[in-house]
Amino acid sequence: MADLLVNIDVPDLAAAERFYVAAFGLTPTRRFGAGGVELSGWPVRVYLLQKPEGSVGAGEETRRYRRHWSPVHLDVVVEQLEPAIARAVDAGAVLETGPRRAEWGSLATLADPFGHGFCLIEFHGRGYDEIAEPA
Repeated sequence: MADLLVNIDVPDLAAAERFYVAAFGLTPTRRFGAGGVELSGWPVRVYLLQKPEGSVGAGEETRRYRRHWSPVHLDVVVEQLEPAIARAVDAGAVLETGPRRAEWGSLATLADPFGHGFCLIEFHGRGYDEIAEPA
């Protein structure tokens, strides 16, 4: 089985490190010169990679750090949603929706200071098993 790594492009590495440490309690574990830092504390390692606004990313798309939508985003499972929202907002996140309740738990959608969206999820009962069916 292969490892899974999460790479997050940011325009300001120091500001991004401060945000992800304060918002989620992650810990810097390795540095890659002035262009990257590895964060630990989740089941996957997170790599913050400094990439300037306007530089070419995937395909011919240029990086932009105002709020943008991507079908791939982080869902961060937390024990208590309200304090997690407060921590993220205090660290610089923008609360966009929520919290709202579903059969499986509660959810809030936010964006980090660099425009990347993420969700905070508090599972209730059996979590997704409340609505899951065998595949």
